[in-house]
Amino acid sequence: MGTFVFDFAQGSKEQKDLLGGKGANLAEMTRLGLPVPPGFTISTDACRAYLEHGSEPVGLEAEVDAHLWALERRMGRRLGDPKDPLLVSVRSGAKFSMPGMMETVLDVGLNDHSVVGLAEQSGDERFATDSYRRLLQMFGSTVLGVPSDRFEERIEALKADRGVASDAELVTADLGVLVGEFKAIIEDHTGDPFPQAPRDQLRLAIHAVFDSWNTPRAALYRRQERIPEDLGTAVNVQAMVFGNRGEASGSGVCFTRDPATGATGVYGDYLANAQGEDVVAGIRNTVPLADLAGIDRASYDELRLIMSVLEHHYRDMCDLEFTIEDGHLWMLQTRVGKRTPQAAVRIAVDMVDEELIDLDEALSRVTGHQLASLMFPRFEPDRSRRPVTTGMNASPGAAVGRVVLDSETAVEWAERGEEVILVRKETAPDDLPGMVAARGILTARGGKTSHAAVVARGMGRTCVCGAEAITIDLDQRRFRIRGGPEVAEGDVVSIDGGTGEVFLGEVPVGHSDVVRYLEGEHVDDPVAAGVGRLLKHADALRRLGVRANADTPEDAARARRFGAGGVGLCRTEHMFLGERRELVEDLVVARDADEQAAALRKLLPLQRQDFSDILAAMDGLPVTIRLIDPPLHEFLPDLTDLAVRVAIEDERRVDDPHGHELLVAVRRLHEQNPMLGLRGVRLGIVVPGLFAMQARAVAEAAADRIDLGDDPRPELMVPLVASERELRMVRDQLEEVVAAVAVERGVELSIPVGTMIELPRAAVTADRIAENADFFSFGTNDLTQTTWGFSRDDVEAEFFPTYRDRGILPISPFESIDVQGVGELVRLATRLGRDTKPNLHLGVCGEHGGDPESIHFFEEIALDYVSCSPFRVPVARWEAARAVLARR
Repeated sequence: MGTFVFDFAQGSKEQKDLLGGKGANLAEMTRLGLPVPPGFTISTDACRAYLEHGSEPVGLEAEVDAHLWALERRMGRRLGDPKDPLLVSVRSGAKFSMPGMMETVLDVGLNDHSVVGLAEQSGDERFATDSYRRLLQMFGSTVLGVPSDRFEERIEALKADRGVASDAELVTADLGVLVGEFKAIIEDHTGDPFPQAPRDQLRLAIHAVFDSWNTPRAALYRRQERIPEDLGTAVNVQAMVFGNRGEASGSGVCFTRDPATGATGVYGDYLANAQGEDVVAGIRNTVPLADLAGIDRASYDELRLIMSVLEHHYRDMCDLEFTIEDGHLWMLQTRVGKRTPQAAVRIAVDMVDEELIDLDEALSRVTGHQLASLMFPRFEPDRSRRPVTTGMNASPGAAVGRVVLDSETAVEWAERGEEVILVRKETAPDDLPGMVAARGILTARGGKTSHAAVVARGMGRTCVCGAEAITIDLDQRRFRIRGGPEVAEGDVVSIDGGTGEVFLGEVPVGHSDVVRYLEGEHVDDPVAAGVGRLLKHADALRRLGVRANADTPEDAARARRFGAGGVGLCRTEHMFLGERRELVEDLVVARDADEQAAALRKLLPLQRQDFSDILAAMDGLPVTIRLIDPPLHEFLPDLTDLAVRVAIEDERRVDDPHGHELLVAVRRLHEQNPMLGLRGVRLGIVVPGLFAMQARAVAEAAADRIDLGDDPRPELMVPLVASERELRMVRDQLEEVVAAVAVERGVELSIPVGTMIELPRAAVTADRIAENADFFSFGTNDLTQTTWGFSRDDVEAEFFPTYRDRGILPISPFESIDVQGVGELVRLATRLGRDTKPNLHLGVCGEHGGDPESIHFFEEIALDYVSCSPFRVPVARWEAARAVLARR
């Protein structure tokens, strides 16, 4: 039997695995001597044991009793004592912050008798009755499963009857009415009265927190944030302090820097005569933290000092929760605060300048995902544009979409391809599915520390909170803007999370300042400059090269501006689309070798110019050109459409011999499973002269660039190789063509020939294939398809959501590499290939080349480079350096 319970004085911030983030940080603040209400933490070990066996682990109850007795002795009060009761809060606290996703119960220990004692001890009957009402409401919904709407409906009905706008205006007798009604609601729903025994309340609350680890919203949040499922949550039991004891009391949340922009200053929300849950729920609109200076100067000054102490101690921006009880400040929580990507960059760079951290640490604190979001679009500037209303700029970005008024509708519309903006009075944890589905979030209530703001920042969603002019009418499915128009569900709105502005209709979206900066424009933006500074450091740190997937000179030029060290994948099939389809048709319907050769001669100068332009854009850098890969039928008309067209022409007696020839060819090329049919290297072997034409075009383009004084560095890549014999046969053909062009043009041409490793057989025979390859490039898209037996388009549309929801796959293997399966094949092929050729150059050109998590794997197995889309190049450069730091 292990130890499951730890006093706050026993832990430290390094023990998040055991104590959870909240418990570890409460212990750290206690260790620093800050004013923290005493308490104890039930470890994540206890939670995992409870969830595994469905009951408390042996010994937990005795440990909780022992720590509760010690807490009672320290406080001089007993839990639920009818004369002078000790009350406790019971809060969740996982290793990784999951704001609002799990349960909290306050005021545990109150019952019909102790509420009288609390009133007498405090001298405030209203406060005691309000606390009991809160316990009944919170315990009923979170522990006993009573729908929270049943409690909210009674509160709203009573306020309407009394003619008041806020809970704080209800008098003691009103709260007493609610207490009676809430107890009746609980008994009606559960069949049992509200538990009066304080120890029963505590035990049930602890179980409810454990159980909340597996609620659908918590599971969804973990999938969204890629938090492991098996961590469990700790439970923190802490002596209650009360922010709802009158105007000399209150609660707040604050940040040591602006979590939206990263700027220094006073940032946070405060609510007088309120508990902390009132602040984060967004039910009542808060005042800025700076206003506390005029309300309670002593508490404000003490809080500012504590904020400075914690930021310097953690060497990071901190998020704090506090309560003031009758003028006495108490610290209830601190953690490294969630922040927007903009804020992450600015804080990291500023702290380097403040000598709190170094550049390595700064880079490690900003993820590739955050950098990617900084490259998202923003609204084009327009001085004539006027917002219809403005709220708080809770999470930056530009979002345009159709208005939806509940989470279910957001999910439904998003699944059918609509971009939506979720509009709510305030969000609750149950709104998470809709927040994930939405492009942006707009709320009528709440501030920068409300549930909507915190969750949106964590997910990188655009969010505007506290737009008080909005009144939502769910019955009519619309919202009204005070002094402005009505907006119906389905209407398009645009929200600016950077300014808090809301616009009707679709606002044009432009490039972000970071993109403009990286493309060489002058941008007066500290975040963009910070990105540039950290990217420069990343380039000095990283080992992996970064190339781009580029099929046009425009893409190649942009990739180079973004810092690409060459082209890792130039897909030649894209060059056969559009007007050139007719030339491919000529090749397909050719009746003999002469007609085939004639068709290829027409394609040659076009391909040569294509390659020349790309080589020019990447002069002096490698350009890996993949020979044609898809089946030829992809360049031809659809079989059914063509058959119908020919049949109609025959009926109308239209003379179209080409149509008939094309139909015969399309039928001949038709395959049941074309992605595993005549494509890639097989085309080069079966269709005479096709690969030779492409090799000649590349070689002649290189010769042209040499004649112009350039330094072209093309590489030829053969796709879909499964056998060393295939590659040897094609390589001989390609080298013969290149040698012939070199002689014809009187230039020296050295063009490496390699292959894509995108079939399991290629991976397990990579030692043999390497004998005829100058390089490997892992095509992880097809390798994933052929390893899993998945069709990417069908899987992600049809059944992957079910696999994800049931925990079979936490993330799509097409989004982030399957390290255990596909990754093992890549690891094996890397080892086998280098066993044959120690200097074999190895890269990856699938979508995984731009995925931050996958890049860490590619660094681990010592690939030479990754290749990704041009816009992902800065992300890959960034994450390649973070991968080096992670391995130190």
